Amino acid sequence: MTRRPLDGMLVLDLTSALAGPYATLLLGGLGARVVKIENPSRGGDAARSNSPYLTADGLSVRRTAPEDMSVSMMSRGRGKESVTLNLKNSDAREVFTALVERADILVENYSAGVTKRLGIDYPTMSAVNPRLIYTSISGFGAQDAGSDDKAMDTIIQALSGVMMTAGRTGEGPVRFGLPIADLAAPLYAVIGTLAAVVHARETGAGQHVDVSMLGALTSLVACEPFDALEDVGFPLRTGDHVPRLAPFGTFEASDGWFALCAPTDHFATGVFEAIGRADLADDVRFADRDGRVAHADDLHGLIGAWARGHTVEDAVARLVACGVPAAPVRDTAAAVRDPLVQDRGEVVPLVHPRFGHHDGLYGTGVPIVFSGAPARLAASAPELGEHTDRVLRDELGYSPARIAELRAGGVL
Repeated sequence: MTRRPLDGMLVLDLTSALAGPYATLLLGGLGARVVKIENPSRGGDAARSNSPYLTADGLSVRRTAPEDMSVSMMSRGRGKESVTLNLKNSDAREVFTALVERADILVENYSAGVTKRLGIDYPTMSAVNPRLIYTSISGFGAQDAGSDDKAMDTIIQALSGVMMTAGRTGEGPVRFGLPIADLAAPLYAVIGTLAAVVHARETGAGQHVDVSMLGALTSLVACEPFDALEDVGFPLRTGDHVPRLAPFGTFEASDGWFALCAPTDHFATGVFEAIGRADLADDVRFADRDGRVAHADDLHGLIGAWARGHTVEDAVARLVACGVPAAPVRDTAAAVRDPLVQDRGEVVPLVHPRFGHHDGLYGTGVPIVFSGAPARLAASAPELGEHTDRVLRDELGYSPARIAELRAGGVL
């Protein structure tokens, strides 16, 4: 089990920040060779300037030395090769075109219209390499250039409606702490890219894979029929509990919070037993699912009163003993240290190329376990331009003199 699913495939990574780099991170974890193209005049990927940084002395809000690396880049840059190339320089076209001729996949997340201005849009690159799979991740769609507005995760959250699905009725919008738009779009981009890989293997033809952040997140919002739910009286914003699945939600114990999910008759009976109210199973208000939903506030009030008299550990133990799906609400530090996710490689330690691992720094792994192939992110993130000379020499056959000439001309 040494060969990974995408071994032998070359990905050109023209992405920056989070959405694009997360997509190429996953492709690299699946075995593809990822060559990251970074603009030397702008300091490379914007994530390289995201505070905090890991320094020789530990974490710092500010960069203190050239070898310091942002935690963001330590996470998103793993397993990639960094090549500096200023695509705004006309002489860079020769270098980039030569790389495209050899590539299987290109991933970019420029704002709409930028690739056309640079002369590296899909029609142009497809003419260079007809089998190329060209994946675009944009705020509002690349093929139709629906908008040239700048797309940030919070902007997409606001437009998608997702901010109005959390919190309580009458409260202000709730921005998800996790950059959900920046993470949902690359997942769809990887799905689309892999589907295009299968298609290309059958037909020999590449294609443009176009994923918008707004479309990805709004499609997730549309998974729940919120309009229909409101029409029959269910509130759009439910706070700690979900009335239409009662008993369902999070509850405050004497020392923290726990979650329980008991939408079925079987699970609900377990809740009644756990809280010492087995008689509620015969109460006309709670005897069946529709009754529990109709009287959700009363039911959640009873559970909440019971919860406040118990610790999280005790409450969860009682519920689980009665067959109820329940768990403590953990903070992020505890969650990423769970041996289960670490043993499966779903969360892994982050390693600086010079300073090694700093205690407490963890990043995403590849949360897919194959029975017949490994998926891993082994190599640490590269320094800016670390692989430029090697890639141009070994892949394109450029001489040291030619590379020096390009560097002197501001191409590299």
